[in-house]
Amino acid sequence: MSMDNIVRIIEKSQLKEVPEFRPGDTVRVHVKVKEGDKERIQAYEGVVISIRGSGISKTFTVRRISAGGIGVERIFPLYAPTIDKIEVVRRGRVRRAKLYYLRDVKGKVKIKERK
Repeated sequence: MSMDNIVRIIEKSQLKEVPEFRPGDTVRVHVKVKEGDKERIQAYEGVVISIRGSGISKTFTVRRISAGGIGVERIFPLYAPTIDKIEVVRRGRVRRAKLYYLRDVKGKVKIKERK
């Protein structure tokens, strides 16, 4: 058995069940936050602007508009143990794989809903 096959088998065992989502979808990511000796779950909701990588190293970027109209982006590893769960709030219909143009748009952006 080659080293490549061994790596694939180990990766497959580490993958957990995540919902299917695409760029343009609005997702709510529940992240485990450790503060001192306490652990709590914090929800982060926003639009998925990119998905990159493959296998266990797959990541996705979520952008949201915080108070004061400032855009905040956060990159999450898809299979990180700090992610409790991912909910798809709304399915968006876009024609691009990377929605980096949303960085230049001021305020909230309307994305059509996918059926």
